[in-house]
Amino acid sequence: QVQLVESGGDLVQPGGSLRLSCAASGRRISFNAMGWYRQAPGKERELVARITIGGRTNYADSVKGRFTISRDNAKNTAYLQMNSLKPEDTAVYYCNAEPPAYVSRDNYWGQGTQVTVSS
Repeated sequence: QVQLVESGGDLVQPGGSLRLSCAASGRRISFNAMGWYRQAPGKERELVARITIGGRTNYADSVKGRFTISRDNAKNTAYLQMNSLKPEDTAVYYCNAEPPAYVSRDNYWGQGTQVTVSS
């Protein structure tokens, strides 16, 4: 069994920064990729950023240049550094991990952490 635990969500003013963390625990798995998704009230969940085990990254257009995803493979932890935050970044942020197919065909999800950008 694998658990993903997010942390770092908070209330921040526009222009501020936050760093989210996602730590995987339980069964030790080398995830093919880890990512961050977000869901705002009344909207669908959307991909924010994703990083492969080799370090290849991709970002939503709305966060390019402001957010940076990274991961520590030794710690099985992913991070999302969010700078120049805007009110439209307000959402619940979810960590996602993609296991190898021989482990599971389903991705793992964290419980979510709230990010609120407001003055």
